[in-house]
Amino acid sequence: MTPQHDRPAPPTSGSPQLGLLATTFGVLRRQRGTLAGATARVVGLSGLAGLLVTAAVFALAWPVFTRMRNQRIWYQHIEDPYLHDHTDLTLVALGALPLFLVLLGTGSAALQTVCSRAVAGRSRELPRAARPQRAPVSERLRPVLAVYALRGLIVWPLPLLVAFVADRLTGYHLDTPEPLERGSWPHTMVEVSPAAAVFVAVLLRLALTLAPAAAADGLGPRAALRRSWSLTWTRAGAPRVLALALPLAALAAGVFRLAVQLALPLRPLVRSLLEPATGNFFAAYYAGILAPVAVGVLVTAAVTLPVAYTAFAVLHDRLRPARTEPRPSRATAR
Repeated sequence: MTPQHDRPAPPTSGSPQLGLLATTFGVLRRQRGTLAGATARVVGLSGLAGLLVTAAVFALAWPVFTRMRNQRIWYQHIEDPYLHDHTDLTLVALGALPLFLVLLGTGSAALQTVCSRAVAGRSRELPRAARPQRAPVSERLRPVLAVYALRGLIVWPLPLLVAFVADRLTGYHLDTPEPLERGSWPHTMVEVSPAAAVFVAVLLRLALTLAPAAAADGLGPRAALRRSWSLTWTRAGAPRVLALALPLAALAAGVFRLAVQLALPLRPLVRSLLEPATGNFFAAYYAGILAPVAVGVLVTAAVTLPVAYTAFAVLHDRLRPARTEPRPSRATAR
């Protein structure tokens, strides 16, 4: 049976449907206690876990910091300028990046599940016989996490692979014009291919934006991805997703920039505390660089993610076909 994607879902109550923003802020207002508590727990635990992971990464990278310190002392002894090479630290950061992505993804999935269930809680206004059976938040967290993992595997391999191939073919490390002659049209096409791949990845990401809300609503991971794809690529879905995603992305970027700027005084403070304690200037230097960024990430998550996840859950509720509610879970069916 072919779903009718362009037909909006009927109102969940006898009154006309409110606007998307009005409904979103209505949910945020009614569920402010639940959402504020969940946001504080998720952001706080994520920040603590991120601090522990960062400390572990610094401990593993300590031989690199020690070598940099010894080289600096030697160059000062021979009275030559020292420009430290951060290649080894870059490799360490790339190796630790998956850990931070898993941490951020887990926290985001937990918060998105809570926000989606808060939107689903609007059905409490219906008569008792008409209320759909909703699975608890903890039961829906695993499908939402699976959606995050599958979405990442769909979206990001293409731009990473294209960027790697383009760098191999056109990077400055090549001393000869082979295999592609600089200035030729094949060289130009390969050189701009990463930008095209990023554009395709952004389109894929937008098309799968509603998948976590669908998973929290009761669908399995693959079914949630299919629903998000089918709802987004419609005359009603695409402009709404884009009109919601662009302002939220601008809001997140603005909050992050402001939070980082306000947290810049942490840099000298962290350096002044860690350098005497560790005896290593470079460890304190890089810790000072990371401190405002970490504060910016946490503040941005606390301010923007509840609004964004609630808005996308409301949009999913509006766009999904008018049909029966998702089947109750095993726990609620017993």
